[in-house]
Amino acid sequence: MSAGSSPLDGPTVSIVIPAFNEQSTIRACVLAAIEQTEPAHEIIVVDNRSTDATREIVRSLQREHPDAPLILLSQDDEQGLIPTRNLGLDAASGDVLGRIDADTVLEPDWVQQVRRIFRDETVDAATGPMIYYDMPLRRWGHRADDALRRAMHRLARDFHYIFGSNMALRASAWRDIRPHVCRDAADAMHEDIDISIHLHERGHRAVYRSTMVAGMSARRLDDNPRDYYSYVMRWERTYEAHGVVDARLRGPMWVFSAIYPLLKGVRWSMHRSGRVLAR
Repeated sequence: MSAGSSPLDGPTVSIVIPAFNEQSTIRACVLAAIEQTEPAHEIIVVDNRSTDATREIVRSLQREHPDAPLILLSQDDEQGLIPTRNLGLDAASGDVLGRIDADTVLEPDWVQQVRRIFRDETVDAATGPMIYYDMPLRRWGHRADDALRRAMHRLARDFHYIFGSNMALRASAWRDIRPHVCRDAADAMHEDIDISIHLHERGHRAVYRSTMVAGMSARRLDDNPRDYYSYVMRWERTYEAHGVVDARLRGPMWVFSAIYPLLKGVRWSMHRSGRVLAR
């Protein structure tokens, strides 16, 4: 464990946030990471060539919260989520590495729950349900999301998905899979499913816990149908790249494809009415 942690207290947790042109979401994301019931060991925002105010917003948060362990790094060598994510995870010094998206808004007890989960030394990675904070009936949606993800994990049996918007992995597990995770220069795959596959292949235990809750935007639904279904097909492209043939693991792809028309209709109605949903 890192200095300052103990088996009683639980492991230290770093939070890594890759960001590219996220001025509309990064403030809420970082504030939620700062305002935890148990503080994170560090919060690392890795900016990837943003051309908007992303970096300036993070710097202003550093000034507003001088005692917060908020670190701003830059990954300017190349454009892409994977090298940006990798730089942040490599730089993190916590026992457990949380990885979220720049539009993720963590529940206030997220760090506390992650520390509790990883007190079990057999756990190498964890993920949990989402609350879609810019959709109606958020709490009902959270329960539905939790039930759906639990069903996905039961269907997948010994394989467990680790979702990039709400994931944590032990630093030792990251170091073990780091040489094996795919670079995906073509940007064709789901990088979190790639991590899930390599954790599974390397014998690391991943778990799903309903108590590890994060909020995320449903802005993906604003894509046109062609772009949305291309995004969903990243599942298939990831499996093909790894030679995964188990049909049960296609479940999430089928579900997200099937529910798109319904959720798209709800999203369209919101935009048409000009409805603004507070979290």
